[in-house]
Amino acid sequence: MRLRMLVWLSLVFFVGLAAISTSRIIAQAPTPKSTPAAAASVELLPGNVAKDTSQTSNALTITATPAPKVVGIEGHLELDEIIRVEVDHFSEWAAKNDPTKLVPFLNGRAVRGNYPEEIHPDKNRLHFHLEITPANKELWTDLLGAPPGTKRPVTFSIGLENQSPFDSVYDQDHELPLTVISPVYGVIALLVVLFTLILFLWLARKTNLIREPGPQPAVGKLRPYNLGRTQMAFWFFLVYVSYLVIWLITGALDTITPSLLGLMGISAGTALGEALIDSGKDEAQAGHLQDLTAEKQGLEQSISSLQGQLESINARPALAPEDIGNRDSLNNQLQDSRTRMAQVEQQIQALTRPPSAQTSRGFLRDILSDSSGYSFHRFQIFAWTIVLGIIFLSSVYNNLTMPEFSPTLLGLMGLSSGTYIGFKFPEKK
Repeated sequence: MRLRMLVWLSLVFFVGLAAISTSRIIAQAPTPKSTPAAAASVELLPGNVAKDTSQTSNALTITATPAPKVVGIEGHLELDEIIRVEVDHFSEWAAKNDPTKLVPFLNGRAVRGNYPEEIHPDKNRLHFHLEITPANKELWTDLLGAPPGTKRPVTFSIGLENQSPFDSVYDQDHELPLTVISPVYGVIALLVVLFTLILFLWLARKTNLIREPGPQPAVGKLRPYNLGRTQMAFWFFLVYVSYLVIWLITGALDTITPSLLGLMGISAGTALGEALIDSGKDEAQAGHLQDLTAEKQGLEQSISSLQGQLESINARPALAPEDIGNRDSLNNQLQDSRTRMAQVEQQIQALTRPPSAQTSRGFLRDILSDSSGYSFHRFQIFAWTIVLGIIFLSSVYNNLTMPEFSPTLLGLMGLSSGTYIGFKFPEKK
């Protein structure tokens, strides 16, 4: 029993001694020295591209430039307005890059050429003046053309023109409203347009503003509408309203194109040519009517004198042979005068239009018909005016520009107007 105890204690002693020796060896083991290869560091270049510096002989500390991010904007997102953009970590980015080349990004597209007006790296802030330049005109046209309303939601950020924009809080889930038309100026312009349009419609309906020239017909009646003057008024209002809308959206003033001037010239020339033809007809008709009236008065005096002479001869108790000859001669003259009188009265009646022919019979009937009824040359110029008007409105709405009509199209419009003017000569007044 004692022998077993001695053996067991001896085993415990040797196991403990072995454990103590092992722990001392581990504690005295040298720590591995770091080598240049093991002490590699990573430096982030602009754009967050990693550069390996493990080949340097000295160990470097790991450094990383934080990525800039648009976190705030002050001001209205609108053309010709100044906005202040706040960017996190902008000072760090600006220390290694050129901030003067930054531009706004709208819906992920760079507003090229729209560089900062002011740069404040210490405040992480930039100022931009939003404006149209030749480099970004197409972008603004796409953003502002065919507007669904006075505002349009867009994403916003900034960045270098030929690189991806910075991260931004104004992404597709948090879009900003881009003002298409300022509500204040839009309301003022709308009131001006409505006032002028209502005034024009009232004058067109109640006065001879776009009606045929000439004396006033019967009381309570108005003269027919004039096709040439109506066409001129149509183009005037299209250009007037379109010019105002383009100015409100883009601020552009020089928007009248040469082809548009040509089109307005054709319209004005049509109205002027029509007025000259009608004026010439009126003067000729008035002169002829005046001559016929004077001849009628002379015939009336002649007939009265002949009748008096006949009555004097017939009143004699006995007629000599020469009295009978005179009486027969006077009867022939009286008959000829009465025949001519009937012809003159008929011509005067033909030249004097009845009151019903001088009054309006409805807008479309007035401009599409003449004294012979509906006319194709009138319908042709009316149809081409409507077609070109639709093209004009589409160009202004979608592209925010006055349309540039080709010489061929202007020639076609001029041909229609010339045909209408040519047919005006034989038209009866």
